[in-house]
Amino acid sequence: MISFKTHTLTQTQKLAQSFAGLLKKGDIVALYGTLGVGKTAFSRFVIQSLCGASEEVPSPTFTLLQTYPTEQFDIFHFDLYRLKKADEVFELGIEDAFYDGVSLIEWPEKMGSILPVNKMLKIDILIQDDMHIFNFTSQNLTWQERLNTWNIQI
Repeated sequence: MISFKTHTLTQTQKLAQSFAGLLKKGDIVALYGTLGVGKTAFSRFVIQSLCGASEEVPSPTFTLLQTYPTEQFDIFHFDLYRLKKADEVFELGIEDAFYDGVSLIEWPEKMGSILPVNKMLKIDILIQDDMHIFNFTSQNLTWQERLNTWNIQI
């Protein structure tokens, strides 16, 4: 596990921008945290880093999915908060997203056993006092290698 602490929104943005540089086609990123902890803000910064700072990135809470093209891959930003059953993710085309682009998934626990935990990167976001804590973990060896060589100063 690799952890980062941010005290400002600017530091969170720098973390997200650096993280965006690690992403490759086929990546699955599961963002965990309570309501309002910053999952969408982190995702927005990642997307803007790859698509351009002026890219409008609304929360996909009501649409469940927003898609953004980049030169290397499409970004699929899922917000599964409103799902009633795990298999509803198939109606969103999540299987195609897993192969064709990068998937940023808020509320991944709604997927239950459908979530490919052996392929994904898990980001736990916590708030403690005046800071956000970002814990990055993965069972996937490729992700572990990328995290171990990630060099960032925030």
